[in-house]
Amino acid sequence: MGLLEGEKVHLWTYPRFISAKSGKIYIDGLPLDKIQAASLRAHIGIVNQDSFLFHASVRDNIAFGKPDASQEEIEVAAKIAHAHLFISQLVDGYATPVGDRGVQLSGGQRQRICIARAILSNPSILLLDEATSALDTESERLVQNALDHLMHNRTTLVIAHRLSTIQRADLIVVLDQGRIVAQGTHESLLAEDGLYSRLIEMQQFTPY
Repeated sequence: MGLLEGEKVHLWTYPRFISAKSGKIYIDGLPLDKIQAASLRAHIGIVNQDSFLFHASVRDNIAFGKPDASQEEIEVAAKIAHAHLFISQLVDGYATPVGDRGVQLSGGQRQRICIARAILSNPSILLLDEATSALDTESERLVQNALDHLMHNRTTLVIAHRLSTIQRADLIVVLDQGRIVAQGTHESLLAEDGLYSRLIEMQQFTPY
């Protein structure tokens, strides 16, 4: 379980890609800087707005974090990520090259392959950084369904402007100009009639 202490701890300090300038993060009671980076990253899955894919096959991209995965394991992860159907329709299926940074695929397809990759690695901690912000409505629906499966029974930290991504969160922290202005559940924040409820209204948010 992750605990953030302090006002300005960047999300990407969790896998120690950058160092925190202030504040501290604890995981299972241990300070982040006391955990070996390789061990830490083995327990963290990341899906962000820039769904990065390697110039390799679909299979290799999904299996990046678990290169010894069987074809069956890869296909199970793809099915959970709502990616198996479109992958099966590609010219060479899972052996199809995706091109540089996944240029051969749509944004929603790239995102679902990244989610399948995270599912296959089965991380203890999941970081979602604007994971649906660049998608059209239909792609967002499919990706959100995949994310719901991925977030189940694991610690998940989500940064999002599209509030459909965070409605079911145990704790929502509302930031304004880099400061915490409110925190609570979706229902309690709506009842406060503050910034969160105004953002919901602006987005014409419809609950699941």
